Amino acid sequence: MATNLDLQEQEQIDAVKAFWGQYGNLITWTVTLVLVAFAGWNGWNWWQRDQAAKASVMFDEMDQAVQAADADKAGRVFKDLKDRFGRTVYAQQAGLLAAKVQTDKGQADAAIASLTWVADEASDEDYRSLAHLRLAGLLLDKQDYDGALKQLDAVKSSEFAGLADDRRGDVLAAQGKPAEAVAAWKKGWDALSDKLDYRRIVEAKLTAAGAQPAASGAAQ
Repeated sequence: MATNLDLQEQEQIDAVKAFWGQYGNLITWTVTLVLVAFAGWNGWNWWQRDQAAKASVMFDEMDQAVQAADADKAGRVFKDLKDRFGRTVYAQQAGLLAAKVQTDKGQADAAIASLTWVADEASDEDYRSLAHLRLAGLLLDKQDYDGALKQLDAVKSSEFAGLADDRRGDVLAAQGKPAEAVAAWKKGWDALSDKLDYRRIVEAKLTAAGAQPAASGAAQ
């Protein structure tokens, strides 16, 4: 009886050895890769939290610069943020804020540079769309109509579709294309909620162009 048990155990051991000899390396590498991936995932999360914490401190400096309307400081803080923590949402928000202060202070080229970075590098579609929308306005001021229209074409977020169409109407009007401008304004007016005060501005443009929208077309 003992002999039979010994033989069965030996057969099992031999089977395990044969299996491990055939698949041992594959199993070892698979387990290793899983462990490395898990460690990397934990490390990535820690890195993201660490980056966000450090970026938030710098963003406080940006907030101070905005409150003080200090365009030069806002530009410096934004540069540091995008260079050191460019993958954080703080850098994307800082780019939009820096551009606003720079625009208010007449630094149009600096504002365009800030917004271009957000439009190209932001991970959030809404931030990219907002940057494109603001870029279109600055390029319109510089009479770069083709550039402004190109920026408006790049607005992908549905949240900004109405505003993009309104701005497109402004560009077309500046190009001397009144019929196309009215069509764009009308499209923007239809897309904007009737709860938004800005919709009245679009309506005023249409009225001035002799194309006052019907009340029944109000967006809900």
